[in-house]
Amino acid sequence: MAKKSFNEKLLDSKDMPKIVEVTDPKAILRYGGTRMLIAPPLAYDEIMKKVPYGKVITSDYIRSYLAKKHGADYTCQLTAGIFINIAAHASEERKTDETPYWRMLKKDGELNEKYPGGIDGQKLRLEMEGHTIIQKGKRYFVKDYEEKLFEIND
Repeated sequence: MAKKSFNEKLLDSKDMPKIVEVTDPKAILRYGGTRMLIAPPLAYDEIMKKVPYGKVITSDYIRSYLAKKHGADYTCQLTAGIFINIAAHASEERKTDETPYWRMLKKDGELNEKYPGGIDGQKLRLEMEGHTIIQKGKRYFVKDYEEKLFEIND
C-alpha cells in the first residue's frame, strides 16, 4: 500500500471531530474536565489559514477555541501537534493555496522545529513579516508574541 501524502492525511477526517470521555483522575485534574475533543486535521488548517500577515497564533489558543466550539473541556494535545504538523507539510506539498503555518507557534510563542525548513525556515518567514526572534538556550521564540496574537472572531 502506498504511503499517504500529507494532503491525503489532511483531508482524512475519519470519525472526527469526536469527544472522548476521559476517566484518568490525573488527566481530569490536569486538563480540567472529562470531555476531550479530537478535532480533525482540516480544523487546524482552516484556522491557520485565517491568520493574517504580521500576526501569530499559538497551538494552545487554537486548542482552547476548538474545545469551546465543540462543547469539550479541552482538546487532545498529542493529536493537535500531529495535525498541525500535517497541515504545515501539506501546504509545502501543494505549492498552491498556501497555509501560513509559520505563523502558528507553540506554547509561549516558541518556534516549531518540525515545520518544513525547521527553525531557520520559520524564523526567516516570521522575520520577513516584522517579528523579532529571540533565542533562549536552544529554543527560539517570537519576542512579545502576545502583542501580535490573532484572535478568532466568528
